[in-house]
Amino acid sequence: MNKNTAPWARELARKHLETALPRRWAHTQGVARQARTLVPILGDKADLLEAAAWLHDIGYAPDLVDTGFHPLDGARYLRDTHQADDHLCRLVAHHSCALIEARERGLADELTEEFCTQPPPLNDSLVYCDMTTGPDGRLLTVEQRIAEILDRYKQDQSVTRAVTAASPHLINYVEEVMQREPMTSPR
Repeated sequence: MNKNTAPWARELARKHLETALPRRWAHTQGVARQARTLVPILGDKADLLEAAAWLHDIGYAPDLVDTGFHPLDGARYLRDTHQADDHLCRLVAHHSCALIEARERGLADELTEEFCTQPPPLNDSLVYCDMTTGPDGRLLTVEQRIAEILDRYKQDQSVTRAVTAASPHLINYVEEVMQREPMTSPR
């Protein structure tokens, strides 16, 4: 992985999200800020995490939507259009327990065939960054973030079912990272 991947990722995310989806762009900026707080515990892996933070929601960009499932659409775009690093693509594909929602949507086979069955290393750190950042980019506790997502979607939607099922895992990932990290976090 190139040590300067994060600046490339930031510009790519900006290109696709800033104008088309300003609220998603605000969230993405906040997730990347959270990633930078993990530099002391990640060392040379910090650039990869920050790149994944910038790109985790790129699949929401209207010009990139294919299946309508943003982790899969984003990872495919990065792989097919930019020949991005496999680890980065897998982080985007699996972020925040995406496989649970992929099952809800009937896309689990596609996700796992293309991007492995298990989340890659650093997945827990990306979950931490995503699940402690609200839609406006502000810090939240993981419990606040889960509640915010559940409030935003209707009860019968796949996102709601998936987040409900994933909640214990999301909370566990965040707590594990918070036990390792020496930085200030939402508590």
